[in-house]
Amino acid sequence: MDRAFLLIGALAGVVGVALGAFGAHGLRARLSPEMLAVFETGVRYHLYHALALVATAAVVARLPSSRLVVAAGWLFLAGIILFSGSLYLLALTGVGGLGAITPFGGVAFLLGWALLAIAATKWPAVGRQV
Repeated sequence: MDRAFLLIGALAGVVGVALGAFGAHGLRARLSPEMLAVFETGVRYHLYHALALVATAAVVARLPSSRLVVAAGWLFLAGIILFSGSLYLLALTGVGGLGAITPFGGVAFLLGWALLAIAATKWPAVGRQV
């Protein structure tokens, strides 16, 4: 699973950087400042969570049996799709109803981070002396 999350995180990073460049160079003249800010928020959270996926890959490599960490990784991916994806579509189409999807992505991000925190409390104390 560590390779899968590393691959997904790396690809999410590529897409995030490409979308950031597209927003900065291709959309500046086409979107209102408010919609450009919405698009940039999507890119920012997309890239944060691409890095979270790469970190998740590293943790899964150390704790391969941790279902909590694996679930966190999938939640980060769901958050990128739902949160950032809905913001991209909102900015590009102006369809306000898409904003109703965004909170579900935000909740996925929050749950992913919460699961990582819980997993950290269960991390084995390897190499510690009592």
